[in-house]
Amino acid sequence: MSNVSNTNLAETLDLISIQFNRYFSIFIFLFGTIGNLLNCLVLSRPSLRSNPCTFYFLISSIANIISITCGLTSRILSGWNMDLTSTNAFLCKFRAFIMLVSRSIAFWLIALATVDRWLLSSYRHQRRQYSSLKNAQQGTIAIIILSSFLYCQVLYCYDANMILAPLRCYGKTITCRLVTDLTYALVTILCPLLIMCIFGLMTISNIGRIHSNKSTQSKLLDINDKNKKTIKPKKQKRKRIDRYLRHVLFVQIIFLTILTIPQVIEKLYTTLTMNQTKSSLNVTIDNFIYNIVLLLTYLASGMPFYIYTLSGGNTFRNAL
Repeated sequence: MSNVSNTNLAETLDLISIQFNRYFSIFIFLFGTIGNLLNCLVLSRPSLRSNPCTFYFLISSIANIISITCGLTSRILSGWNMDLTSTNAFLCKFRAFIMLVSRSIAFWLIALATVDRWLLSSYRHQRRQYSSLKNAQQGTIAIIILSSFLYCQVLYCYDANMILAPLRCYGKTITCRLVTDLTYALVTILCPLLIMCIFGLMTISNIGRIHSNKSTQSKLLDINDKNKKTIKPKKQKRKRIDRYLRHVLFVQIIFLTILTIPQVIEKLYTTLTMNQTKSSLNVTIDNFIYNIVLLLTYLASGMPFYIYTLSGGNTFRNAL
């Protein structure tokens, strides 16, 4: 009776996973692709694109489009057993490499945007000078190169037709899975999130210091000494955009943390229990959890536009 019950539960979980891959993946694909495309159109407008934080958001949106397209297409097709990356080794390696690199780029650029907001909110003039479009462009190039180097082992490690793995396209040896999973969990997800949280708190501290020190606040706002009530319109607009970017950045960090930390936990659990013997039911449960937390990360990649629209005030909506 116990074996029959376990078999029925395993079949139910497999069926739920298939339905999620078929329908929820399509929803996230449309939801995320349209949102990130609109992000690219809005953030590339002249009134926004000269801001270094906006540049990070723009390239991050492009990376999210690539990640969603490469990753979710195979998820959707796998629901109907039409995923070629499950059987074709070249497509498997190429898709995994592009998806992991683009995901890493997207996360690290948001982390750099948090650092940029900290620099801009600093009371030290030397630090504020580091917040520039040129430095943002150089930082983006560095992140793209480092992310590509970080996952170059995927071109060797990943292979198709993997039976005892969460996906048919997966690491072909235990060492490969260990390296890739830990790299993804620690370097791609956890480290950027820690940087976002640390520099986010430091930015809040800088803002509190500015508000408590009127002389520093006057210096940052470039208020005319002769008439402190007069602020140049262009500078006033720039300050308003900076406040908006800081606000949406904090909201985005919260959602990224909620939607991606479960996958970090799942990756670490899989790594720690890799050598344990598991029953077929436990393997099915692990695969089910893997599929759910994987879709949550794609949901995180598709949410920025809706965060910017709903929490960014009139600045983003007017540009849209």
